[in-house]
Amino acid sequence: MVIPAFNEERLLPATLEAVRAASMGFADAGWDHEWIVCDNNSTDRTSEIAAAAGARVVFEPVNQIGRARNAGAGAATGDWILFVDADSRPTRGLFAEAVSTASRPDVLAIGSTIRLDGGGPSAAIAAAGWNLLSRIGGLLAGSFIMVERRAFETIGGFSLEFYAGEELDLVRRLKAHGKPDRRGVAILHRHPLETSARKVRLYGPMETFGFLLRAGLSPRSTLRNRESCFLWYDARR
Repeated sequence: MVIPAFNEERLLPATLEAVRAASMGFADAGWDHEWIVCDNNSTDRTSEIAAAAGARVVFEPVNQIGRARNAGAGAATGDWILFVDADSRPTRGLFAEAVSTASRPDVLAIGSTIRLDGGGPSAAIAAAGWNLLSRIGGLLAGSFIMVERRAFETIGGFSLEFYAGEELDLVRRLKAHGKPDRRGVAILHRHPLETSARKVRLYGPMETFGFLLRAGLSPRSTLRNRESCFLWYDARR
C-alpha cells in the first residue's frame, strides 16, 4: 500500500489509523501487506508521524503526485499495489471487496466510489457526479487505485507529464494494455471511500471554477502546469 503525502501532518494520523483497521480485510483473506508513505518533500512532521505509526517511509524530493506514487510503488514488493491518498479513510469492507475482486481474471485495476466528509451540498453533488462518471466510464479516483503490479510496471507507472489528472491518463493506458486479453477496470461501490472535502472548504467557488474551466478548455496544457494545478500544490492544508 502506497500513501503519497505532502505536508499531511494534520490528516495523516487518521488515515493511518483507518488503514490499520481496514487492513484486517487483507489479513482475513491471508494477504500479506505493507505500508509505504512517500514523503513528497514535506516541510512538516509527515515523515515522523508515518514512521511512528509503523509505515516504511520513502522520500521523493520533486513535489509532484505522480512522482510520489511512482517512488512509493518502486519500494513496494507485492503483486498488487494499492494507492490511498493521505486524506482518505478506507474501511475493512472496502479492502475485503478489493481482495475478492482482484481474484477475477478480467480485472487488472480496481477503483472505488467516494464519499466526501463534509463540504455541504455542493460537495455531495460533486461526489455523486464523479461516482456516476466513474462507474459508467471505469474511471479511477486518485484517492483509491489498486493495480496489478505487472501491468503497472509494463505501462511505465504514472506519467510525469501531469501535475493533476494523472490517474485519468493511467486508466487510459491500463485499458489499452488490457484490451487484448479482455482485462479492464472494476469500480467498487458497496463501501465508498471516505475522503476529505477540504478543497471545497479551502478554495472559493471562483478559484475552483476557474481551474475547471481552464482544464475543460485546455486540459493537457493546464494539467501539465504546476502553477495551474495550485489546488494540489499550494500551502493551504
